[in-house]
Amino acid sequence: MYQIDDLLYLMARLRDPQQGCPWDLKQTYASLVPYTLEEAYEVADAIEQADFEHLPGELGDLLFQVVYYSQLAQEERRFAFTDVVHGITQKLIRRHPHIFPQGALYAAIERQHVDESQIHPRWEEIKAQERAEKAKEPEQLSLLADIPRALPALSRATKLQRRAAQAGFDWATPEPVFEKVREELAEVHEAQSDPVAVAEELGDLLFSVVNLCRHLQIDPEAALRAANTKFERRFRYLESQVGQSSRAFNQHTLAELDQFWNQAKEYEKS
Repeated sequence: MYQIDDLLYLMARLRDPQQGCPWDLKQTYASLVPYTLEEAYEVADAIEQADFEHLPGELGDLLFQVVYYSQLAQEERRFAFTDVVHGITQKLIRRHPHIFPQGALYAAIERQHVDESQIHPRWEEIKAQERAEKAKEPEQLSLLADIPRALPALSRATKLQRRAAQAGFDWATPEPVFEKVREELAEVHEAQSDPVAVAEELGDLLFSVVNLCRHLQIDPEAALRAANTKFERRFRYLESQVGQSSRAFNQHTLAELDQFWNQAKEYEKS
């Protein structure tokens, strides 16, 4: 079985200036980002599909992205893969004082008996301390400072709302959020004749729906991915029914296509 050192050696060979791979040699941090995002989503998709046979391969692809960035950084004498491993291990020890109260990974200790309700506040407190240590200027101490802009919009909206809620900027129950969604939907309807205004109002509506998901303890990104999967499954059924008919897709009326769609829904129920 190959080990992590073998993968690091392979990466170094791919980036060898004389004998390396031409494609790998021309890659940069920025050029790799789309591949990293794609690999992360492929991991998520394998998990959602319960495709555990292929999950190790998808995780390997994602791990390779970390190794790749580390190789680029080592070539520039910024940091190495060992620094990445050290950094994440150190951070997780620091953020789990209930498991590592002495701040040492291998210290002989007994696990403290705490429940999740006690863990979360301490976790956020430690993260706030880390943000303060990272901040170079006082204005960088915002609760929202370290939420990556490159996150998918739904995920970033959720994180923004959660951070604001920590400061008390939140409704206590879901009911006002339902009302806010209805309010934003009405504003979209009113603004539909103005392309600029309707785009802004649709953004507000989406943000409110994400807030409703958060209050109902639903991951909006996962919920939308599930909806996408459901739509694809039903549309494929619709296509199969059209294929069995004697007419092309565009020769069917919308009512006929809608009937196939409803059949797909009934088929799923059965």
